[in-house]
Amino acid sequence: MTTHVTIIGAGLGGLTLARVLHVHGIPSTVYEAEPSPTARAQGGLLDIHEHNGQPALRAAGLIEEFRGLVLEGREAARALAPDGTVLLDEPDDGTGGRPEVQRGELRKLLLDALPAGTVRWDRKVSGVRTLGDGRHEVAFADGATVVTSLLVGADGAWSRVRPLLSGAAPEYSGMSFVETYLFDADTRHPAAAKAVGGGAMFALAPGKGIQAHRESGDTLHTYVALRKPRDWFAGIDFTDPGAAAARIAREFDGWAPELTALITDGDTAPVLRPLYALPDDHRWERVPGATLVGDAAHLMVPSGEGANLAMHDGAELGKAIAAHPDDVEAALTGYEQALFPRSAAEAADAGRLHGLMFGDSAPHGLIDMFTGNEHVA
Repeated sequence: MTTHVTIIGAGLGGLTLARVLHVHGIPSTVYEAEPSPTARAQGGLLDIHEHNGQPALRAAGLIEEFRGLVLEGREAARALAPDGTVLLDEPDDGTGGRPEVQRGELRKLLLDALPAGTVRWDRKVSGVRTLGDGRHEVAFADGATVVTSLLVGADGAWSRVRPLLSGAAPEYSGMSFVETYLFDADTRHPAAAKAVGGGAMFALAPGKGIQAHRESGDTLHTYVALRKPRDWFAGIDFTDPGAAAARIAREFDGWAPELTALITDGDTAPVLRPLYALPDDHRWERVPGATLVGDAAHLMVPSGEGANLAMHDGAELGKAIAAHPDDVEAALTGYEQALFPRSAAEAADAGRLHGLMFGDSAPHGLIDMFTGNEHVA
């Protein structure tokens, strides 16, 4: 194949695509706005699934290396009532099929598996325009431009490539997460560490919840969920970490102190993460020479599938391009025909999961799902 693939975004989807292309001898360049691979923390734990994330890593020739990153025991799950009562306690018996790894380590694995120079750092895209005949020009904030015959937007929720294909824009879901960390939790925060256990912990109520995961060592990573309008969060001064944490914690007055400590005792400033989503059935008409992967294509509320879907998209697109080396349009058409129904189904499932977690039946809807007693309407 003589067409050089231009990928915007060095997240898991873009890097998986670049790696699968490399496996098939197809050159690509990944342009990333961040100045370096260590410019920011890469998020927490990811459970990599047997039906999408793991096959993507297999297509990338990295499944054995991936297994070396797995954190044992982190598939354990607990559900607690607001008063701290244990409602569900499922240990990790090694049969779960969703091994947990640190996102940053998985990203580094993909980066290290690419030829030197594949990723161009500090290349923030300022705009993209169509030149005709399937060619597009990408303009960067530093004034440079590149022209490509195969452009892939792997640039996330606020993709600069998406407007080439679709007029859809992410909309606020009505819920936000507030992120905190506790370090050395077993010694410095023993009650909170005991409440979380060895893997994931959920303490849920209608419209809100405290979710935490034990990461590498004894780090506890918490996402506090609140169904509130954006204006409500705008009234909180997140530049004053202590006051912000206290205000968020007030929404959980009366909850067990080992749970609210995950908010008030955080070792990092609380970070607001508003949850946005594209329409569940987001799709576009075929645009010659361009397509999307990951959140750029199907941003949805968190469900444990986002990273898996991004890698799956990247691997499937890479395989499609390799299967049609002389026909870019056949490759992109085939890829998108499978992408649209797959992502629509996953987005609908994500919405149902959030309904179970934060709807009127919380926390029992989620517990019923875990125990196989969920009632399907």
